[in-house]
Amino acid sequence: MLEMTRDRFEELVSEALDQIPPELTRVMDNVAVFVEDEPSADDPELLGLYEGTPLTERGEWYAGVLPDRISIYMGPTLRYCGTAEEVVHEVAVTVIHEVAHHFGIEDARLHELGWG
Repeated sequence: MLEMTRDRFEELVSEALDQIPPELTRVMDNVAVFVEDEPSADDPELLGLYEGTPLTERGEWYAGVLPDRISIYMGPTLRYCGTAEEVVHEVAVTVIHEVAHHFGIEDARLHELGWG
């Protein structure tokens, strides 16, 4: 497994978030991004996960709820990648993929766009 400090991995997640155009980050609402060591044992290969209500599904009822959660998993990412450069790329893809879910974009469309 490739080795990387948690601080460096968190920096990569932050850098990936910085790549999102400002016109999109301005409309992101009630969402928090976390770096986690490992996903649940049910899906140990998972690189990222979006949990929440996408912006496209929110209505008048949406108030006073906990933030949506985007988790980026360090362990599986480092096991999946062979080089530090691959980690940089995979973190960026995973962050964009999970943020896209916040905007209501489904997996099939993300795969079509190359963010699968």
